[in-house]
Amino acid sequence: MRPVDALTFGFLAFLLIITVIFIKQIPDAYTIIFIYLILITALSSLIYSKNKRDSRVLEMTYDLIFPVIAVFLIFDSIGGLIRYINPVTYDHLLIRLDYIIFKGYPTVILEKVTTPVITEIMQFAYTSYYLLPIILGVVLKTKGRKTEFNKGLFLIILCFFLSYVGYILVPAIGPRYTMNHLQSIELKGIFLRNNIDGILNTIEGIKRDAFPSGHTAVTLVVLYLAYKFQKSLFWIFLPFVSALLVSTVYLRYHYVVDVIGGILLFIFTIYIGDRYYDYWEKRNTSGRKIPSTPSKNAEIL
Repeated sequence: MRPVDALTFGFLAFLLIITVIFIKQIPDAYTIIFIYLILITALSSLIYSKNKRDSRVLEMTYDLIFPVIAVFLIFDSIGGLIRYINPVTYDHLLIRLDYIIFKGYPTVILEKVTTPVITEIMQFAYTSYYLLPIILGVVLKTKGRKTEFNKGLFLIILCFFLSYVGYILVPAIGPRYTMNHLQSIELKGIFLRNNIDGILNTIEGIKRDAFPSGHTAVTLVVLYLAYKFQKSLFWIFLPFVSALLVSTVYLRYHYVVDVIGGILLFIFTIYIGDRYYDYWEKRNTSGRKIPSTPSKNAEIL
């Protein structure tokens, strides 16, 4: 198993335990349990099959397709858990912290610079969150950089899972729902902004996933990995990531405190993730038996 496999198994087991503990409170508990068991079975099958035979399709499924599907399904299941295991939301506290820092409400303050052109740009920047990790993974895979790919995948998945823990501990629905009555300007784009926003609302819904900002944390992890492993991608990603950080608040998906929480989560992910991954690799390497080189006399015999 790779570190990311152990991490995925562990997090699925953690969610399974939570779901079983609160099974009477969660309406879709059995569906959620079924999803987790399917993911565990699928990952186990992929690991077993990968060790038995080489297949390009199997490799792509194991390295790219399964992680994307797993992250999406786990994120979607979180929405069916949080409201029943921790029904209190903390938006009032996050709003208050924003107000203390800025002496006002950031989403309302940003109305001064709101235009359809900027809104359109911000929406595309925000959506790049879904593409940047995949682009980085595909580039590392096609270049045959297996070591870098495996470590990058681990850190990105770790960041996703830690953000989900944050959603469970500090549920918040975000300013687009709690502060809409204070906004005097409706966000309108030029071409695709409304369609993209509608799709994201359908996919994400009200998941109580505002704090910390997963968009911020995961995207910064991807940018860090690009800088470390593929500098050319770093310079391409940088303007998208910079705009994305602003877009989280501009588009009213997050409070500024969420973004600060996302930055701290990014730092924590890299700090903990690097050390755990290096420990895993060192332990795995030391556990391997290095075949001894036969002596010349032995070769003659």
